[in-house]
Amino acid sequence: MSATGSSNQSKGFLNTIERIGNAMPDITMLFMYALVVCWVLSFGLSFIEFNYIHPVTKEKIRIINMFQPKEIVDFILLMVKNFISFPPLGITIVATLGIGIAEASGFVQVAIKKLLSITPKSALTPVVVIVSIISHMASDSAYVILMPVAALMFHASGRHPLAGIAAAFAGLAGGFTASFTPSIIDPVMQSFTEKAARIMDPSYNVSVLCNYFVSLAGTIGVVAAVWFVTERIVEPRLRRSMPVDSTMKDSAAAALQQITPEENRAFRIAGLTLLLMMAVVFAMLMPVDSILRAPDGSLTSPKAPIMQAIVPLIFLFFAIPGLIHGFMVRKYHSSRDVTAAMERVTQSLVSFIVFSFFGAQFLYSFGHSNLGTLLALSGADLLRSLAMPSGFTVLGVIILTGFLNLIITSATSKWAILAPVLVPMLMAVGIAPELTQAAFRVSDSAVNVCTPMFAFYPLILTYCKHYCPKAGVGTLSSMMLPYTFALLIVLTAALYLFWGLNIPLGFDSSFTWAPPTPQ
Repeated sequence: MSATGSSNQSKGFLNTIERIGNAMPDITMLFMYALVVCWVLSFGLSFIEFNYIHPVTKEKIRIINMFQPKEIVDFILLMVKNFISFPPLGITIVATLGIGIAEASGFVQVAIKKLLSITPKSALTPVVVIVSIISHMASDSAYVILMPVAALMFHASGRHPLAGIAAAFAGLAGGFTASFTPSIIDPVMQSFTEKAARIMDPSYNVSVLCNYFVSLAGTIGVVAAVWFVTERIVEPRLRRSMPVDSTMKDSAAAALQQITPEENRAFRIAGLTLLLMMAVVFAMLMPVDSILRAPDGSLTSPKAPIMQAIVPLIFLFFAIPGLIHGFMVRKYHSSRDVTAAMERVTQSLVSFIVFSFFGAQFLYSFGHSNLGTLLALSGADLLRSLAMPSGFTVLGVIILTGFLNLIITSATSKWAILAPVLVPMLMAVGIAPELTQAAFRVSDSAVNVCTPMFAFYPLILTYCKHYCPKAGVGTLSSMMLPYTFALLIVLTAALYLFWGLNIPLGFDSSFTWAPPTPQ
């Protein structure tokens, strides 16, 4: 088959995915339907006895019928709590308020103009991807910042803004497995892995950085893969099938306008203020007994105040320089202008807030009914029954995680359930916990970008609609699907390359495990 024929087939496949996806109901309605299906399944499966044992509680898995009077009452009573505690909701609103102040003041636009002036157009994609990989240190709040900035940078350079969103999304999602620095998820993953490993070996210790070397090496593949997919597959297709709203041309032209001396001076002062704020925070982190560190002195532990303060810091890092810049260039004349800027940017989140309400109710029902646990354990049981060689078993973990990730996108939730099953199961056939964790993380990152069940999908779709109002779930899924395949290939290849060459996955890591010799 010719290269042209193969290319046409891939384009036809993506177009089909887009048509099917866009023909589906609004993403909020999808979660409403999913909620109904979840409740119906909970009713039907509650009459079936399963032999699965919960790896943490050691109790037999029992599906809870959500139609029971007590469950209905609890569901109603918890509606508001579920909504308020929906993970992406609070961080999105708080971070967006700060971004709104900085954006309306012109601070963000001037920063982009300066970045564009030193970034060759040909290097824009890898620069966005590298920044995205670095930004995963900000955890979920990075999704709020990167997507609109990347879109504006691409648009201001005369490129398709949705390609900027796609490149940033793929780089950020891949960054949770491929990264330059440790992230907040490393100690979370390590804690579950170590606890699960001690089922087989009570003295087994897992390093927080047990996957760091393969993660660092994976950045090369992620940058190259995302760069190639963006410029050779995604952006050409977007230019043909997804025209940008003509009203957005003025904003791109504005982004390319010359920086005035007044803006330059304001940006310099605002930028120095930002650097000073960052220096103060950095200085506060240095002492081993810093109040911003966890009780054990860790900076990356979820218990560390600095990790818990990331979103408020993002708000301040955008809002304060934005205020300085806005008043100096007279974009802001009074506090009313500032509050109006925050109100305007919040209006763009209305559809996301509506989705969050129904998404939160579905996640509660899916977890509380034990349907998610049953799905994870049954998948792990199938993998165990196949009794494959080590290489195929690890590949099976990657595939299993990929399928589960289409429905359960939280890495912490999945690994909390799967680790006590997969880690000791694979230790029993000689596979080390560090290798099992690495295999899980490969697929968990790659598949996030193409599933509408991902918590930030509605938010990213909102950014897409800003430039292309006709964009739908199918548009975003078909746009991101090539990245999923590319990320799966390069990250899996990196893992097997390390394994084949016996290069350590990280600090104090191993590929094999054998029971300790009795003393």
